[in-house]
Amino acid sequence: VLHRAFSIFVTNAQGELLLQKRARSKYHSGGLWTNTCCSHPRPEETTIVAARRRLQEEMGFSCDLREIFSFIYRAELDNELIEHEFDRVLIGEFNGEPRPNPQEAEDFCWISIDALSNDIVAHPDRYTSWLKICFEKFVRYVDTKRKIIAKYQLDE
Repeated sequence: VLHRAFSIFVTNAQGELLLQKRARSKYHSGGLWTNTCCSHPRPEETTIVAARRRLQEEMGFSCDLREIFSFIYRAELDNELIEHEFDRVLIGEFNGEPRPNPQEAEDFCWISIDALSNDIVAHPDRYTSWLKICFEKFVRYVDTKRKIIAKYQLDE
């Protein structure tokens, strides 16, 4: 059944992306690297409220978030599960030290977008299916933003 979801990408001032490694005890995709946080809103809960709640619960911090795009995907996962989601993608910036909840995330890392792009190609089995789907769209968003900033700086 198609259902609501969200995926959060948090970057730092150096332009690195915060990834989490899902806890192996998760009911699907355990032990895989994924974006900073992802989950589902509760009934009657807005996406932004749910995203802020889950970011705090999973990664132990909060930051301003804003939606940058949405998409629909369907993927077959381990444990014979199928994800069919309307996924809203949010972005935020954080420059502190995450404190992941070990029941949610067993590890985290900051990584450059280029390094992550290369590693997803070289080792796709290390990453969640939804990250591989929405990361390409995220990179296009970041590249477009960089081009607009560069054009603005040239026009000055």
